[in-house]
Amino acid sequence: MHVGRTSEIVLGLSEFEKFFQDLQQLVEKYGKSNTMIKVEPNFDDDIIKIFGEKITALARAKSGIVEVSELAYTTAEHHPYWNIIYQTSEIITTVLEKWGDKISKQEIEDIEWALKEVNQTLNKIKEKSQ
Repeated sequence: MHVGRTSEIVLGLSEFEKFFQDLQQLVEKYGKSNTMIKVEPNFDDDIIKIFGEKITALARAKSGIVEVSELAYTTAEHHPYWNIIYQTSEIITTVLEKWGDKISKQEIEDIEWALKEVNQTLNKIKEKSQ
């Protein structure tokens, strides 16, 4: 029995990978009408990122830090690394928001305070690892 090319491609794929193939067809459809869409799959983690034609590196960074911040906000405070991720995500959020502007004196003080918090947490981790 002859197996067609479509069956060869789909055979052995996860449902998520099959979904991605269907998504690729949709992206190609819109590409024919000059709508630029960038798709980045990560099959190991079942993630597909979709970007429109106006995406910038700054917008991508802001989007990414939202995910990091969400982890920081939802991680229990008793996790040994919680404060590091929380404080650094706050610093990065401030810097990205001010990317085309000046960071205020208050924001600099907030960043300095957050860096002290990170150092204190690192020292606690270091003490526990010895």
